[in-house]
Amino acid sequence: MSQSVPARSRAPVIPGSRVILGSRPFLTFAVVALVWIVASLLSRGFGAFGHLRYLVELAAVIGLVAAGQTFVVIAGGIDLSVAAIVTVSAVGLPLLGWQGDPTGLSAILLVLAMTTGIGLVNGLGVAFLRVHPMIMTLAMATFLQGLLIILAGGSAVSLQNPLVSWLGNARLAGIPAGVLLWIVVSIAVLVVMHATPFGARVFALGANQRAAELSGVPVPSTTTVVYGISGFTAGLAGVLVLGMNGQGYVGIGDPYLLASIAAVVLGGTSILGGLGTYAGTIPGAVLLVTITALITVVNASPGWRAILFGSLILGLLLLSGREAARR
Repeated sequence: MSQSVPARSRAPVIPGSRVILGSRPFLTFAVVALVWIVASLLSRGFGAFGHLRYLVELAAVIGLVAAGQTFVVIAGGIDLSVAAIVTVSAVGLPLLGWQGDPTGLSAILLVLAMTTGIGLVNGLGVAFLRVHPMIMTLAMATFLQGLLIILAGGSAVSLQNPLVSWLGNARLAGIPAGVLLWIVVSIAVLVVMHATPFGARVFALGANQRAAELSGVPVPSTTTVVYGISGFTAGLAGVLVLGMNGQGYVGIGDPYLLASIAAVVLGGTSILGGLGTYAGTIPGAVLLVTITALITVVNASPGWRAILFGSLILGLLLLSGREAARR
C-alpha cells in the first residue's frame, strides 16, 4: 500500500498583502520612513518632532498644489499655470481685503473663486478650443505673471488678514493648522477620486478619450471641471503660503510648479494619464521636502536642487513611458 505523503505546511497568505506591499503609494511611504530614519541617525536634530512637523507643514503647500495637479494628470493633461495661480492668490488676497469683514473670510472666498475661474478658463480652452494643455496653461501662466507685475509693481504685499495669519501660524494640539487643512483636502480628494462617478469619468478620460466619449462620458465638462479643481487647490495653497510667509510677492509660487509635478509622478501616477492616485502624491510631497532639507543640511547650492528635481522628473517620465508601453 502506498502511504500518503503529508502535505507541506504553507504560511498563510493574507489577501491583498501583495497588492499593498507592491503598490507605489506604500513604497513611497516606506521610502519616506527610511529616509527619515537614516537622516535622523546621521544628522543630529533631524528626527526631532518639531523638525519633522515643520517638514510636513512645508509639504502641505506642495500637497495642496499637487492635489489638483493629480486630477489633471490622471485625466491626461498637465497644468503649467499652478505656480502663477499660487502667486495670484498670495498677492491678490491682501489687495482684496474689505474693512467691513474683520474676519477676512470674504477675501479668501473671493480669491478662491478667482483662482477657480482661472482654472475653468484653462479647462474651457483645452476642452472646447482644442488647445494642447501644455500650451493653454503655459499661456495662462505667462499672462498672469505679466498682470501681477503690473498690479504689484514688483513689491511685496503685506498680509493683513487675521484668518489667513491664523491658518499659517496656528497649532491645534501641536498640529499646524495648515497640515489639518491638508488632511481635510486629502480626504475630500480621495473620496471624489475613488468613490464618485466623477472620479471614474476622470480615469476613463485619461485612459482613452475616444473610448470615454463613446461610453457616454461628458468629456468637455469633465475636462473643464478638472482644471477648475486645479485652480482651486492652487489658490488654496497660495492662501496657506501667504499665511506662512506673512507677505506675498511676484514669484512666490514659482517653486511649486516643478514640485507639484514631481510629487504626482513620485506617487505612482502615470504622466500619460488614466492611472494613479492621490494617496501616492501625499508621501511624494513629503519626500520632496525631505530631500530639499537634506540638501540644505549638506550645504548644497540651489543649483543642485534644481538638477535633482529635473533628473527625478526625467527618470520618472521614462519609467512612465515604459509602463505605458506594457499596457
